[in-house]
Amino acid sequence: MATRLAAEFLGTFWLVLGGCGSAVLAAAFPQVGIGFLGVALAFGLTVLTGAYALGPISGAHFNPAVSIGLWAGGRFPSSRLPGYIVAQVAGAIVAAVVLYVIASGTSTFRTGGFASNGYGTHSPGGYSLLAAFVCEFVMTFMFLIVILGATHTRAPVGFAGLAIGLALTLIHLISIPVTNTSVNPARSTGPALLVGGWAVLQLWLFWVAPIAGALCAGGIYRSMFEAAIEEPPITGRGP
Repeated sequence: MATRLAAEFLGTFWLVLGGCGSAVLAAAFPQVGIGFLGVALAFGLTVLTGAYALGPISGAHFNPAVSIGLWAGGRFPSSRLPGYIVAQVAGAIVAAVVLYVIASGTSTFRTGGFASNGYGTHSPGGYSLLAAFVCEFVMTFMFLIVILGATHTRAPVGFAGLAIGLALTLIHLISIPVTNTSVNPARSTGPALLVGGWAVLQLWLFWVAPIAGALCAGGIYRSMFEAAIEEPPITGRGP
């Protein structure tokens, strides 16, 4: 179990350092200017690389909502949930601290939003609380549907990491303007603790909405799609 928790810590560390680091360092640097597209790709690439590197050890959740969604879908034992969530949040916090140390190494550094998630005046596009909640709920819901489908025993072997990484990239392309994209309570917690103030006050949404979306996805996939996958394929021929 300790090895699995270490893998979850390291994978979440990599996700936050790579994804948030691209936003704090590269996207804000005028000579690089990777923009929303670059940040979206960075988050997708961290999950893609982490899944292949650490997936054989822990399953590569790197996200409390993913662990909870997999539990709701009957793919993960409840006894492992607390340890996974603690390891994921710890990895995210350590990554945020490391990123802060790196980013603050220049005289032009200002903490600002520090890749935190927010709504209202702290949304990149000024989106409301309701819009942010719906966005985070739906994006996490679809993320779990992809994960549950791509990791099913009847899915093509070896492609789950690619599908999941591309799904996270797409999610960021859609939702960065709305909330700066969370779909991951651990990813939201690390930067928020360093920003403090408004980021901590709004952090509740980036736990509640992703977890609610993950629970719904796990329950629906388990009740509707698992049975359908096990049915014989439709051939199109009559009786």
